[in-house]
Amino acid sequence: MKTAPGRTADRHPFGRALCAMITPFTEAGALDLDGARRLAARLVDEGCDGLVLNGTTGESPTTTDREKAALIRAVREAVGDRAALVAGVGTAATRHTVELALAAEQAGADAVLVATPYYSRPPQDAVEAHFRTVADASGLPLMLYDVPARTGTRIEPDTLLRLAGHPGIVALKDCSNDFLTAQKLLSRTDLALYAGCDEHNLALYALGAAGYISTVANLAPAPLRAVLDAFDAGESARAARLQQRATELIESTMASGLPGTVTVKALLGALGLPAGPVRAPLLPAAPARTEELLAAYERLTAPAASAVR
Repeated sequence: MKTAPGRTADRHPFGRALCAMITPFTEAGALDLDGARRLAARLVDEGCDGLVLNGTTGESPTTTDREKAALIRAVREAVGDRAALVAGVGTAATRHTVELALAAEQAGADAVLVATPYYSRPPQDAVEAHFRTVADASGLPLMLYDVPARTGTRIEPDTLLRLAGHPGIVALKDCSNDFLTAQKLLSRTDLALYAGCDEHNLALYALGAAGYISTVANLAPAPLRAVLDAFDAGESARAARLQQRATELIESTMASGLPGTVTVKALLGALGLPAGPVRAPLLPAAPARTEELLAAYERLTAPAASAVR
């Protein structure tokens, strides 16, 4: 059984720069474990402290429970102890979520990421009970995932404040777009808060967040990591310029009308990196969109961009 990271002693229980990793598939649509190993190793080599597996970006709604466990084991083999592995286990059913959390623990994950149950739109007392049940059932620390745009139900601020008192609930991935609640949590709790929207990476980090969980990091892990490094070095103006520099790729990837999984896989494929197709009901990006993504990527990663002062 793994020990939960210290909540007050460690502001960054799973590192600072985490990537919400895609799940590579073969051209036939099968799980590509070799590709996952290669992609995970690249992400860690280029600055990721942690990897979130089987999340939304990892196409968790269309992968099987067996595939989820196999992915965790393969990535652990590839990165060893060089990165924290956070396993997405959120489902619409509490029992199934518990089963996935226990399977993730056995497969070698360091923590679990649990989204609010979707579709049934449970009231807040049921939301709270769901998270407490999962946290009590697993030996892994739990990261809450507040993403109401996808689940249809947010974790209300008062619910978050109560859940922060549970010893097994140590972090929050915040996709609520609610900066006031983020500040309340940072000031009133020991929760490690991770930005879940790339455009918020620096803003929340400057307020005291632990770091980010980034979809765009699949594409440009080093430029995003550089933002946090600059801020930690006391170079806040340079950090702002680096964050601004990444805006075009962030927008192209996350705000172009396509899911981030689709845009990331399109660009990774264009770069010759492990990705493969998306699974239905998602459809691949059009060639013209892939060209736009590639152009934005090349502008961000050009030598002149990396030399921003």
